[in-house]
Amino acid sequence: MMKRLFTMLLLAVPLMARAQMQFGYVSYKTVMAEMPEYAQAKQSMAELKAKYDAEATRGEEEFQKKFVDFLQGQKDFPQTIMQKRQAELQALMENGISFRMKSQQTLEQAEKDMMAEVKKRLNNVILEVGIEYGYAFVLNTDDDSCPFINPVVGVDVTDLVRWKLGLIAEPPIGASAAAPAQQEGQQTHTGTPAEQPVQHPAEHPVQQQAQP
Repeated sequence: MMKRLFTMLLLAVPLMARAQMQFGYVSYKTVMAEMPEYAQAKQSMAELKAKYDAEATRGEEEFQKKFVDFLQGQKDFPQTIMQKRQAELQALMENGISFRMKSQQTLEQAEKDMMAEVKKRLNNVILEVGIEYGYAFVLNTDDDSCPFINPVVGVDVTDLVRWKLGLIAEPPIGASAAAPAQQEGQQTHTGTPAEQPVQHPAEHPVQQQAQP
């Protein structure tokens, strides 16, 4: 994948230079981490995880209490009661393990849903920057994916993206939208777009552990 990307860039750079075209680049993770929607999603995830952890802890404490009671009374229990208590302990232990596994799956899906909304807004803004300023494409430089960018054809659009997201008050110095002809019929946009609220997925209710 990396070799293919470098090959495409090597082929594209001389063509873009002759055509006086440029591309943008930005650190996706860096900008996303500055977005208030990202912080809100992280806070929501922390609160949801705390609820699941509290429920799991309650189940573990219940198991420990019943296990202590079983140890203290096992010498006096008739065989049928002992078997019943053992079955209860086994069920509690299995329920606890199952709850932990399902909780992890639910949390992972909730985080995926929340981050999808944040990424959607960031992607839309990057698309807007690319079209409005006439870039051939916008490259994500995360994870050292592109160690060298020729400044003749590559432009750091980080502050442009930040401005469009409302993270900074003023557009970067020297930023100017491409002419309508260069945008190939795309309408030139001006100003900061209206803030679009991120729609978080419906709250994931914390299910209580089943009682044996």
